[in-house]
Amino acid sequence: MPARVHALLVVRPDGRAPAAFHLTRTLAALRDQTRAVDALTIVLCGGDDRLRALAEESGAEVVIAAPSRTGFAAALRLASRRLDGDAVWLLAQDVAPEPQALQRLAAALETAPSVAIAIPKLVEWDDNTRIVSLGRSMTRFGAAVGLADGEHDQGQHDGTDDVLGGDVRGILVHTAAWRELDGLDDALAGADEGLDLGVRVRLAGGRVVLAPGARIAVAHDGVAGPPAPRTTGARARVTHAARVAQLHRRLVYAPPPVVVLHWLTLLPLALWRSVVDLVGKRPARIGPEWSAAVTVLVRLRAVARARRRIARHRRASWSQLASLRVSSRVMRQRLIEDQPAGDGPRRTELGFFSGGGAWAVLAALVVSIAAMPAALSWPSIGGGALAPLAANAARAWSEATGAQRPLGWEAVGPADPFSAVLAVLASFSPTDPSRALVVLWLLALPLAVLGGWFAATRVTERAALRIVGAAIWALAPMFLVALVDGRPASVIVHLVLPWLAFTAAGAHRSWGNAGTASILLAVVLACSPVLSAPVVIIWVFAVVLSMVFRGRRAAFRWLWIIVPSLALSAPLVLARLRAGDPWSLLADPGVPWSGPRFADDVVGRFLFAAGFPADAGWAAFTGASGPVWWLLLFTAPLLALALAAAASTRRFVGIVLLAVAGLGVATAFAAAGLAVAIDGTTAIPLWPGAALSLAWIGVVGAALLTLDSVVPVRAVRTVAAAIAVAGLVVAAVPTLTAHARDAAAVGRGETSTLPAFVAAEGANTPGLGTIVLTPTDDGVAVDVVWGGSATLGGQSSLVTARTELTDADREAAQVAADLVADTANDVVGELRDHGVAFILLASNGDDESAAARSTRLAAATALGSRDGLDAVGSTDKGELWRLSGEVAPRADAPASARAFAAAAWSGIAAVFAIALLLALPTRGSRSASRAAPRLVGIRALRRRDR
Repeated sequence: MPARVHALLVVRPDGRAPAAFHLTRTLAALRDQTRAVDALTIVLCGGDDRLRALAEESGAEVVIAAPSRTGFAAALRLASRRLDGDAVWLLAQDVAPEPQALQRLAAALETAPSVAIAIPKLVEWDDNTRIVSLGRSMTRFGAAVGLADGEHDQGQHDGTDDVLGGDVRGILVHTAAWRELDGLDDALAGADEGLDLGVRVRLAGGRVVLAPGARIAVAHDGVAGPPAPRTTGARARVTHAARVAQLHRRLVYAPPPVVVLHWLTLLPLALWRSVVDLVGKRPARIGPEWSAAVTVLVRLRAVARARRRIARHRRASWSQLASLRVSSRVMRQRLIEDQPAGDGPRRTELGFFSGGGAWAVLAALVVSIAAMPAALSWPSIGGGALAPLAANAARAWSEATGAQRPLGWEAVGPADPFSAVLAVLASFSPTDPSRALVVLWLLALPLAVLGGWFAATRVTERAALRIVGAAIWALAPMFLVALVDGRPASVIVHLVLPWLAFTAAGAHRSWGNAGTASILLAVVLACSPVLSAPVVIIWVFAVVLSMVFRGRRAAFRWLWIIVPSLALSAPLVLARLRAGDPWSLLADPGVPWSGPRFADDVVGRFLFAAGFPADAGWAAFTGASGPVWWLLLFTAPLLALALAAAASTRRFVGIVLLAVAGLGVATAFAAAGLAVAIDGTTAIPLWPGAALSLAWIGVVGAALLTLDSVVPVRAVRTVAAAIAVAGLVVAAVPTLTAHARDAAAVGRGETSTLPAFVAAEGANTPGLGTIVLTPTDDGVAVDVVWGGSATLGGQSSLVTARTELTDADREAAQVAADLVADTANDVVGELRDHGVAFILLASNGDDESAAARSTRLAAATALGSRDGLDAVGSTDKGELWRLSGEVAPRADAPASARAFAAAAWSGIAAVFAIALLLALPTRGSRSASRAAPRLVGIRALRRRDR
């Protein structure tokens, strides 16, 4: 047993816990030792009068004052100048040894001459049955591993002897070894100091042994060892310190030939680990990862000093330490054993197949095909606000990311975010994107059932009610109207919203849900910018609620959810704000089309509240000429069920769902009275259907909640659900039979909006333009289409929602006027210089007015007599002329615009890559999700019941 033991006690007043209370217990514990310390040196880091008084009254031989920023290793180096003994006991203010701790440590130190360090068993300050640390090791790549951290102490490790190292708190070290190895390494940033000291002792020929009988309570003040990670900042500091220690040790322990290689890979490794952290749903580690990499990158002197220290005293080989490292097999086993078990109500089986969800989807597919069987052979779909997609996926992505718009005389600027959504859709059919739109229309009903079924799993576990929820969602009037009238953006919103609700309901629980919800929200807002207002209100409410009841982690997940939406819309927002036209940001994306809709009057508003943006085909179906107010009867049972959700046992969930419904209806009212886009000279009010889809989420969820927890009798529940579904089935009859009755606006579409001759030329040369002249009663409307067709993804609110004529508009109007009214000037040369190769005099069909017909004949005469134009002839789209000779494609956008587009899309791609990595499921995230209930509000309910 050592003749003299010198205890070194480091005190810092800025510890995370009450330092004076902890120091009082530590000093009392030292006085109660059965084997008393022979000398005590206290290092007081910082000026605290109470701690100084306790230190001076402790009986310590020396009290050393040091700056408050002095680390544990530096403080011990100060105290080591006055060492007086055979062994050094390393203590901190929050280290309280049990009475026999020093005696047993000293006994372990004397078991053999080669033993240089004895390591105690650290337990929690307030629970001595919970092990904090009992020996540490490391993996092959240098990551520190606690051998018993967090385990319940049942003596299961008391037979262990040799270890690689341990926690630095409370270890007893031979003075000779301490002086020879020059104490702790300052560069470890307060982490893994005991492990590193043990490794160096082993390499110097000594041994490190455990003394499990020596128990020491620790309180995690952070003076020695990591502080308790009670806050986000503390967790980040602990992660940073641990990573700095690991990287520093990697450079110090590496063989000389590979040190430079390790140093060069510090930043690439940080990038790779950032990706892994995103996939593993640990984004909070990314910042500490990079800060640690940069810290170690610039501390080459500390690495060189540590390597010299090891080389000076090394007597053993690294291979002799291999048996004390933790193998990959052991690490895998530890990961399996560490999976969270969960202490709340666990998740039940999903039951998609056994609960009838799959059969509901299959039935919806049959109904969809029966409703429009001819669509199986359509190459494209048209009508309403539909238009062909680009010729291929590459062109679709060019429309979404390029600096030039494929419509307009000279439209330069960012694309609408909706173009990116369509580019993703086009990628499912790269060589024939328009067919992907046809498939979307065929699968819309079954996809709506699928999304509605999964969203219903957040509200009820009853299989029948989930099917009811799926059917109600698929039969929503605003959805069927959008399908029959050809509103692609509104259809996509309705298909995505239930998945957004499903993932957002669990966003506070996991980064996987938050990542998926962030992508889905970006899609929803890209398809319907008018939903930005209610979404922001819901998002702010969720962030505040998460911060108050779930903590910062949950709030950070909700904060992330809106980031991809902001990134995707930022280029267009900046462009419209620079133009001084913020209201145009609310414009419905795609082809501007008014279509049938209810008027913004009293009856119309009541029908909006009932879920009907238009009459759903009932006026034509019944021959009604007056207001179809009786449509309210179809959805009245469902609305009555929804209102009763406020009386549910999950009252908070019911109120939130009703609030969402109210926000959606209010947004629909506002949208119906606001026009920000134009079609020629016609103002186009915003489509309220997407807002009604948001309201429908709240209505359906609230109705299911009522049926699940308010209606206690099964027979009553069945009748109520049947009446609600039956009303919607009857309401859907005109829309589901519209194709059979030839009453739908949607039908077989053309692959191009231009004549086939132009489409063939423009498909391979998107820089060639066609000026389209459309005779009207007031003159000639002019449009310019670039490439082989005007496409859905090529539409831009920069053109359709502008409030003032631009210089390009005036130039195009002057060119059109010159073409049809004056044959003397060289307007053909101007077209050639601009890249326009074709002139199309569009036909208005059989309903052309006399004034428009006269204008068209006069224009045709002027074009036919103009030099430099070759008549191609009449086509199904109108009369076509081609400029003589070769026409060079239009010039590229200005370099500044191209650079802005490239930079913007680089940022957008990075944000969505992060979101995708967060959304990818892992074994850990799946295991954690199984430990939480699927239903929203169920945890609080069951806690209240207990």
